[in-house]
Amino acid sequence: MLLNILLTGAAGLIGGELAERLTQAGHRVTALVRNNRDILANDGTPVEVAEIVTADLTQDRLALDAATYERLANTHDLLMHCAALTRFDASEEEYRATNIEGTARAIALAQAGDMDLLQVSTAYVCGARSGEILETDALPTNSFTNGYEASKAQAEALVRASGLRYAIARPSIVVGDSRTGAIRQFDTIYAAFKLIAEGRVRHMPVARGATLDFVTIDHVAAGITMLAQRMGEANGGAYHLVSGGAVPVETFAAAIGSFPAFDAPMLVEADGFDPDSLPPLERRLFKRVAGLYAAYFQRDPRFDDSRFSAVTGMAGPPVDPALLQRLILYCIDIGFLKDSRAA
Repeated sequence: MLLNILLTGAAGLIGGELAERLTQAGHRVTALVRNNRDILANDGTPVEVAEIVTADLTQDRLALDAATYERLANTHDLLMHCAALTRFDASEEEYRATNIEGTARAIALAQAGDMDLLQVSTAYVCGARSGEILETDALPTNSFTNGYEASKAQAEALVRASGLRYAIARPSIVVGDSRTGAIRQFDTIYAAFKLIAEGRVRHMPVARGATLDFVTIDHVAAGITMLAQRMGEANGGAYHLVSGGAVPVETFAAAIGSFPAFDAPMLVEADGFDPDSLPPLERRLFKRVAGLYAAYFQRDPRFDDSRFSAVTGMAGPPVDPALLQRLILYCIDIGFLKDSRAA
């Protein structure tokens, strides 16, 4: 069945690729954007959506006039909520305004038109836990490693209490395309990766046995598209969109060091690590950027995706050294990574 889909965050990395896949499947997509009206697939090509509407999730009624709000509510089958503040250095007030209150406003719009709701969250709503993480596990109320995780957990609670037919998609750490390594925006962990690869942050505090769960954007977008098309089966569940096996931190470090232009970071025990002992420039960069992601190098969550696989028939792609090299090669080819030792 073809759907009329209202897509928030359509100008973002995941939102743009979702818009491309949904339109290619024949669905009618209305893109909600805040400022940027360029809807681009991950490969950078423009996506021809049915309509682009400027809206603001931090404002009452999304800053829409009454007629537009009512029209959007009554002419769509599914609200796909991708918009979020994903930075790790935002204030509690910023997270609340966008990720929590913004989700409440998206829910209100869906309720006004009795739409289904597909919420894009994060696998790391599990907080600081390690070990097996089931899609059915209750979410923690504290012990999150940053405000982003906490805000997304609160947003999930709102979705569950909404009374709507809903599904929650939980990607892990989103990286480039599985075949080419390509990624349109170097957001989130890529900023820390750049500092590490170029040797400006040379020390990374890690815990023994820590892993990183990288998931390729093509798997994420294909999986969310499949959930949208199977909302009857997916109703009421949370679904992990994750790798086929997390990468040990040592493997990630070795992949960086396998390129002549880069040195593998020095992995140091997190216990007793003092960022104030670092050289001045490295200390500033660690505290400002890399340190925001340090918690991801200090835990070992093993995300089970059996419910996702049961509904979609899809399995998480393996992340091996070959894929890591493709991701790094793309960053080099596009000029995102540079040889800091070159004259």
